[in-house]
Amino acid sequence: MLNADETLTYNQCSQIEMKTNAARALDERKISYELRDYEVDLDDLSAESVARKIGMDPQQVFKTLVARGERAGVCLAVVPANAELDLKALAKLAGDRKMEMVALKEVQPLTGYIRGGVTALACKRDYPVYIDETAILFEQVAVSAGVRGRQIVLKPDDYMRAVGAVAGEIGK
Repeated sequence: MLNADETLTYNQCSQIEMKTNAARALDERKISYELRDYEVDLDDLSAESVARKIGMDPQQVFKTLVARGERAGVCLAVVPANAELDLKALAKLAGDRKMEMVALKEVQPLTGYIRGGVTALACKRDYPVYIDETAILFEQVAVSAGVRGRQIVLKPDDYMRAVGAVAGEIGK
């Protein structure tokens, strides 16, 4: 495990044995990234806490939430750590009338990931991904690496391309 202030480059990541499926998906696409590990506190899995632990602004650390639309079905919404998901805005962006959050008990069966480790990278299925437009304001953003205790830091354009994300104003 790395300390919170240690990072790995793409080349170093390819030598790590404990690589996540999310990191492998980026490797396959030849996308550069850093891995940042942090101490997991099961009493506080908030994205804002993760941001502090990896030394990044909460606006740059994005959490992945699972929602379901009446027509569009399941989708992933990626919003800054310090923001809430605007379900009405998500529905509009997805071309749906209404969206709701998926129950926590459904998250792992749908995505293959547990709470605190959900990512659109190498998800169980290719769901539509919607990201808050503020991501493009930064040189780098962080998203879950698919497990609690590890974040992937990369360029927002690379992330959006890797997951096929559509950007819009979905955070509030």
